[in-house]
Parts: sequence; C-alpha cells; structure tokens
Amino acid sequence: MIVLGFESSCDETGVALVCTEKGLLSHALHTQVAMHAAYGGVVPELASRDHVRRVIPLTRQVLSDANLSLQDVGAIAYTAGPGLAGALLVGASVAQSLAWSLSLPAIAIHHLEGHLLSPRLADPRPDFPFVALLVSGGHTQLMRVDDVGQYSLLGETMDDAAGEAFDKTAKLLGLGYPGGPALAKLAEQGDPTIISLPRPMLHSGNLDFSFSGLKTAVLTRLKDAQALSHVSETLSADLAAATQEAIVDVLVAKSIAALDQTGLKRLVVAGGVGANRALRQKLAVALKKRKAEVFFPPLELCTDNGAMIAFAAAQRIVRGLVDLSDQQHGFDVKPRWELAAI
Repeated sequence: MIVLGFESSCDETGVALVCTEKGLLSHALHTQVAMHAAYGGVVPELASRDHVRRVIPLTRQVLSDANLSLQDVGAIAYTAGPGLAGALLVGASVAQSLAWSLSLPAIAIHHLEGHLLSPRLADPRPDFPFVALLVSGGHTQLMRVDDVGQYSLLGETMDDAAGEAFDKTAKLLGLGYPGGPALAKLAEQGDPTIISLPRPMLHSGNLDFSFSGLKTAVLTRLKDAQALSHVSETLSADLAAATQEAIVDVLVAKSIAALDQTGLKRLVVAGGVGANRALRQKLAVALKKRKAEVFFPPLELCTDNGAMIAFAAAQRIVRGLVDLSDQQHGFDVKPRWELAAI
C-alpha cells in the first residue's frame, strides 16, 4: 500500500510517498527559515499561511517524482500534533479533505513518533528494541522503543531542550536564525577548553536533562567580558565551542546511562539536533568502545519532514494498528500531545 504523508507542525512543509513494501518513494520539503529569519524566530501566523501556499504544489511534485497519481494512494497520513495549532490545521485539513474525496482512510500521526521511527528509513536500519535519543528544537527525551506504538519514557528535559539551548545561546552571541546550525558553525573556529561551562544534571543519577542553567552561565561569561570590554570574535567562538561541547557531553553521557539501564545495545538518534556533527562523532566513538550501535536518520530527514509521517503511518498499517475501514473524516489537532497517550 502507498501512503501519502503531510507534515506541517511548525516551519517546514513536508509531503512524501511511502510504500509499505518498498519504503520511501519520494518526498519534498519546503523550509520557512528565510522567511522567519527577519523576526528571529517562527511567527505562527506566517507559518500557517506559508503552509497553505506550499502544500498542494509539493503534493503534485512528490506524485510526479514517483510517477504516480492520487488514484495509486491507499491511505493518507498527517501530523496531528504536537505543534503550532494553525500550522497543524493546514496539513490536517488538506489530508482529511483528500481522504474524504478519494474514500481513503486518514491517519493521524504523532510528530514525535515520526522522528522516533525515521532512522528506520536509513540503511542499515535499527531493529527493535532500541533506546531513542530524541533531540529536536523543543524536545529532549530518552525513550525505550520496543516496537511501533510501544514507547516508554526514560527521561526528559526539566526546562530548556537541547535545541533551545543551542538557539538561545546563539541569540546571546548575536548569531542569525536558526541559531543551532549557526552556533555549530561558529564552534568550529573556537576552543572548547578555554571557557569552563557547567554540565547540568550530568551526575543526577537519573536520565533527565536540564539546559537552562547552561544558557545562564553563557550570559554571565558574556556580561563579565562586556564589563572588561573583552568581547571579541575569538571569545564568541570559544563560547560557542564550549556550549556545544557541554550539551553534547550531557547527551552522550545520558544516552550511555540509558543503554546501561535498559541493557540494550542499540541507540537511535532522531530530531534536528541529530544533524549536529559533534554529537554524531562523540556518540559514534563512545558507543563503539562499548560495543553498541548508534543509528541516525539521513541528514535530509533530521528536520521535520513528510517522509517520517508517511513512514510512521505505513508501519502502523503493517502491524494492524490502523482501522483502514474507518471513513470518518471529522478531525481535530493536538498542539499538546503526550507520546505515551497514543
């Protein structure tokens, strides 16, 4: 069966086609980064309007790329939450309208489930069970994943997510939007050993995270330097490098602790921060020493995308977790939606 998937939870419009037997057939993505850069962050109303403009052309594109038509589609999936309410409604309404017009089932997918399963689009793909480190802009969680739909929360952030720590530190340093990639690029020019920054909750004895104190520590270092008129490009680069290393050290340590706690030997990393080169390198080295495996989604699928939504729906279909006879097309979206509740 071929699944058409829509992702519109925030500032990327993603559309994809996934076959339950053959995997990903085609996908297209439009990012709104350039539009939101002028405002230093995502403007929800602008995001919603841009999804409206992009979703139909992208749908035509993925069908053309796969040499298919809507008549070849067997089910339609969409992100129902969590995310920005207006943005979610765009994808949901298009998906439900298409499903109604074609007499197809419409499958509501949890955004984070899409991220958790996205590394299984790669080759090689991880077998179940595994520990997942989910590090997106607004989420930092460790999950035990036993199968599709079987998720257990091991630990999560108590305040800022890792992605937020990257973005907020980048803003303090006067870097552009999006802050995470900008900070990572600047960090390549700095020395992480020059400035000492805390590793929050590194020795907490549990698998929870906290990154708000790290941002405060960076702010303190900047204020001290400003008082002495010592703010320079070198200082900014060293702060960026130190911040990145502190975040990565915590993520790596907690991931290893999660593997030890569960007794598992496979770690999956998902979400936008999973594209960070330093994180990938340190995890690869650390897990190789422990004779464990680490899996990442392809770089192009680390950020929000339609492929992960269509794939999550396809996996649910294969396992009989979806009632394909359900033709009820009333719907709502869930801006706040706990993964454990699905």
